[in-house]
Amino acid sequence: MKFVSLLGATGSIGQQTLDVIASHPYQFKLSAMSVGRNIEAAQHIIHKFNPEICAVQNEEDAAALQSKVSTNTKIVFGMDGLIEAAVSTKASILVNAVIGSVGLLPTLKAIEAKKTIALANKETLVTAGHIVMREAKKHNVTILPVDSEHSAIFQCLNGEAVDEVEKLILTASGGSFRDRTREELKNVTVKEALNHPNWSMGAKITIDSATMMNKGLEVIEAHWLFSFDYSKIDVILHKESIIHSMVEFADTSIIAHLGQPDMRVPIQYALTYPQRLELINGKRLNLWEVGKLHFQKMDYDRFRCLKLAFDAGEMGGLMPAVLNAANEKAVELFLDGKITFLEIEEMIEQAMLQAVNVSNPELGAIQETDQRTRQFVESLLNKGR
Repeated sequence: MKFVSLLGATGSIGQQTLDVIASHPYQFKLSAMSVGRNIEAAQHIIHKFNPEICAVQNEEDAAALQSKVSTNTKIVFGMDGLIEAAVSTKASILVNAVIGSVGLLPTLKAIEAKKTIALANKETLVTAGHIVMREAKKHNVTILPVDSEHSAIFQCLNGEAVDEVEKLILTASGGSFRDRTREELKNVTVKEALNHPNWSMGAKITIDSATMMNKGLEVIEAHWLFSFDYSKIDVILHKESIIHSMVEFADTSIIAHLGQPDMRVPIQYALTYPQRLELINGKRLNLWEVGKLHFQKMDYDRFRCLKLAFDAGEMGGLMPAVLNAANEKAVELFLDGKITFLEIEEMIEQAMLQAVNVSNPELGAIQETDQRTRQFVESLLNKGR
């Protein structure tokens, strides 16, 4: 029996993680979780899984939830509660599926507690990859990727000599607007942006997919997970999302990971690694049903956010944290109807241009930069951008 701590239990990845846990009751037990502010969903999860700890966002929600549950689940709140859920039970693995930079500190504390990390929170490595990987090495902790692209690369590299790898190739669906020109993007709506053609994801990740920032964050994440220079990381458009990523080797051969676009596959693989279990109710891939797979060279002028992510990654230091914070704030403003779709990338670029970079920053500098960048992006609203 493997005990699991799950941060972000009510999000898309969290819900699919719970599905995997429920599908294999003799292999997995939910030990702790966090739910943000979704108290109603938390009640149902607690009733079904009976975890030791549930973390919520604030004290008022904690009191409300505690009064509604009849189990022995301890309700905690805030960042301290999030950390307690990450480290304070007998869980051997932490699935970090929260959205945003809030996932960084619980990950670091879980690494100190020698928990295996199943990472779906991109921002943890984007903002502080050098710290996270340093601490993981120090404490001999394994970090397993949950993103489908990184899980694919991880599996393609299994048993291979890293020095024989020529390139990591991340595939990208292109998101909601992959077939639109930049001119056609000027007046797109939030509703249109949230209509992803292949995947069912949360609002923030779906917008990131439409801007291609999601892929940009994955590029930075791949750099830290697999220790490859950015010159050896490539992105290719692949509309069907059947090939999840590929690895090219020195002899020109390419190993690809294929499967249905089902996030339960990489989630379950992270939970069972190095073994595999049957995916309950999983749809098998029949290539004759797919018929054709399409690929297209990436246009970095069209997908400006992806180019900005490569730039931030190559600059290193504080710049990825600036990129991430500016993007989180700009996407929030777009979802609130305060800016247009193309203004997301404009705000990110302005934030990067005004930032003062520092090489090899410590955690305090990263957190300060995160807050300062969000404030700067917010200030752009009052300056007519």
